[in-house]
Amino acid sequence: MSDSALARQLRGYGLTTAEIHYYRPDHPSLLQLFVWQEYDLAPDFPVLFDFLDHWRREIEAALHSVRIAHERLVRPAEWRAVDGVIAIQ
Repeated sequence: MSDSALARQLRGYGLTTAEIHYYRPDHPSLLQLFVWQEYDLAPDFPVLFDFLDHWRREIEAALHSVRIAHERLVRPAEWRAVDGVIAIQ
């Protein structure tokens, strides 16, 4: 992980994965898949939408659907109280 990735995570970014289904003009009956991953902010996803805008402008492939998964990797520590004591020796 690079320093910029850690800095993004500390600012609230999480790892976003998008499955992009698309059709190529030379094979319009064949649905193809492209997987994209980047650090992004949920629920607005500005980095993903910038990429999709670039896709629509520059790539000759019609988008069919996009499925998004997002997970914040850095978050407050989780803890739970344990009911009991374990004696060691």
